Amino acid sequence: MRAEFLFDLACPFTYLAAERVDRAFDSVVWTPASGSALRRGSLAGDGAAVRRMRRAVEERAVALRMPLIWPDRFPDEVPAAMRVASLASERGRGAAFALAAGRLAYCGGFDLEDPEILAEAAAAAGLALDEALAAARDVGRDGALEAAGRRMLASGADRLPALSVGRALFWGEERVGEAAAAARMHAAAAR
Repeated sequence: MRAEFLFDLACPFTYLAAERVDRAFDSVVWTPASGSALRRGSLAGDGAAVRRMRRAVEERAVALRMPLIWPDRFPDEVPAAMRVASLASERGRGAAFALAAGRLAYCGGFDLEDPEILAEAAAAAGLALDEALAAARDVGRDGALEAAGRRMLASGADRLPALSVGRALFWGEERVGEAAAAARMHAAAAR
């Protein structure tokens, strides 16, 4: 059963979902996707939406008993970090990079666009430093990130993170458990 976790490192819900996805799925492809392409714009310009999101994330973090420290850059996009996430996914290290980056951003409040922080996340994921920093500057990677976001929009998703399990798509952090249950049902049926 193929499962795919689509995420945006600028999205705090990705941080809240990633740890559970890593534990709940035996095999999952980690795919970075542009949340702004999915939303058709940046969240940064809508102060009321940002306040609502902060409140919702804070409530979920408490419910999940997860630490949360807001990075100063939130809600701005993190294009360099997403480009490195793209490289990490190509190398089969998407989970390790996304988990490390999420922890740095939302447990430590660190700026994922800072090259030193990116280097730390890349090292935690086992990526070569020079290759990771080159990927961070490679704007040619942006098209694939935007395409993944548009693919989610075309599939009916309205937000990230999202999990694709077989032909079903589950979007939103709160649906990780439902997606994991669907994957277990598919696996049981395949046996």
